Amino acid sequence: MNEKQIVASLAALAHPQRLRIFRLLVRQGPNGLPAYAIAEAVEASPTATSFHLKELDRAGLIQATRDGRFVRYAVHIDGMRRLLTYLTEDCCRGQPELCGSGIGKARALCKTGPSKVPARKVSAGKTK
Repeated sequence: MNEKQIVASLAALAHPQRLRIFRLLVRQGPNGLPAYAIAEAVEASPTATSFHLKELDRAGLIQATRDGRFVRYAVHIDGMRRLLTYLTEDCCRGQPELCGSGIGKARALCKTGPSKVPARKVSAGKTK
């Protein structure tokens, strides 16, 4: 990721509602949620939610797919991975183990390929 992309990603996350949406989608995993379920979960109007989803999508942090008549949004695993890698790649002069277990765990997750992330099925905002 170049610096312009990093700034766009961080700017997208620098809003409380967008941060809540992003964290919700991270918890849901690659299957994501339909827009209406996201709006309900974060207690936002459909219009505001749509605006925030567009911003997160533009920043490369989430992705949208059509699911019948609904649009489903999910975390863009590679986009999140690139952001976390960029933010932690030089941690403690290249020795992330010195920064504590949180950084080490995040870096290990960032190295895991998308195929190794278990998919979870969702239905109307609830995981199965």
